[in-house]
Amino acid sequence: MISQSFDIAGELRVRRLGYGTGMLTGTGYWGPRLEPDQAVAVLRRAVERGVTLIDTADNYGPYIAEDLVARALHPYPDDLVVATKGGVVRTGPNVWHVAGRPERLRAMCEASLRRLKAETIDLYQLHRIDPDVPLADQLGTLAELRQEGKIRHIGLDTVTLEELERALEITEIASVQNRFNLLDRESAPVLRACEERGLAFLPWFPLGNGSLARADLPEVARRHGAGAGQVALAWLLHHSPVILPTPGTGSLAHLEENLDAAAIELTPDDLADLDRDRS
Repeated sequence: MISQSFDIAGELRVRRLGYGTGMLTGTGYWGPRLEPDQAVAVLRRAVERGVTLIDTADNYGPYIAEDLVARALHPYPDDLVVATKGGVVRTGPNVWHVAGRPERLRAMCEASLRRLKAETIDLYQLHRIDPDVPLADQLGTLAELRQEGKIRHIGLDTVTLEELERALEITEIASVQNRFNLLDRESAPVLRACEERGLAFLPWFPLGNGSLARADLPEVARRHGAGAGQVALAWLLHHSPVILPTPGTGSLAHLEENLDAAAIELTPDDLADLDRDRS
């Protein structure tokens, strides 16, 4: 039986299958997707179902997702870990500008604290490394915020193995959030490094931006009476004990389906079938 929980940085225990807030915003992560009450209902239901890891970012909307998290869940349950991200500025749908100057990162983090109505952000992830700013300056700013008690732990989003190793030489890192799913394993070397170091690995696009929910996985899905998306999430949970998927949805029905994936116990034959010709 696979472990259903993981201790981020050895101290923040979460259920491994979490919830991501990107799908609460509109196309291209811009503007609202749902009426606020609908979004609030999805967030609250996730927590009712036992989710203890919420993944969000200041630029989802922008600002909309963080505002919704606070509206739905504040005051936060003691066991709820809210992870957010900074380091990217938005000017339109699917338009992203990396912004890693120290004063900008500090301002972003403090704005997220206000929106989330939090004194400390459990996990603050650098959304992208700014190639025009020394990495030591970017991570040094986050380390200062951690020392001030505004951040509990630092994570990285979308990094190479070499970047992760450089970051670990500068400061403690608790998590990595890279793209990874059943059909996209380019970040496998980074995942292995996270396993070796006990770092949490939060795969973004765990359902391939929805494509895996429509994938052709008939045999394994039929064995378990499950949907393709559920099988894809179960595969992630079985693939590595450090993987913490946070699939997003704005649908209560899809939320229930996603969370039900945690109960699927894949057999060695299932895993062999899923891995065949996909590695």
